[in-house]
Amino acid sequence: MIIMRISKDIYIKDSEVEFQAVRAGGPGGQKINKTSSAVQLFFDIRSSSLPENYKERLLSLKDRRITGEGVVVIKSVRYRSQQKNKQDALNRLKELIDSATYEPKARKPTRPSRSARMRRLVQKDRQSRIKKMRKPVVPEE
Repeated sequence: MIIMRISKDIYIKDSEVEFQAVRAGGPGGQKINKTSSAVQLFFDIRSSSLPENYKERLLSLKDRRITGEGVVVIKSVRYRSQQKNKQDALNRLKELIDSATYEPKARKPTRPSRSARMRRLVQKDRQSRIKKMRKPVVPEE
């Protein structure tokens, strides 16, 4: 069963994601001590069905949610409902995978045009003259 679609042909199966319900801290009254509404999501990158290049990029991320063994741990306590927290944790996992799969465009080296170089030199000369005018006047002898 597919639990989350990453792209058109890449998805994460239900068996690859593990959830654990834990008690949430913070306000909530007397019920907070009886219910486990917070959710921890565990996703093992190395044993997942993601393509190898996705795995390499995820493992190379400097993210505190990824353990040394390559397991993503996401804790969600945003909502009072366990189901909403599960969905929130899945959304955050998808965002993490999307951030790792983004490839920035390669920069094409360019040179400034001749007129841009001339404008820069004219501006430097103008600024130099302005600063010279700020100096105190030394009387001639």
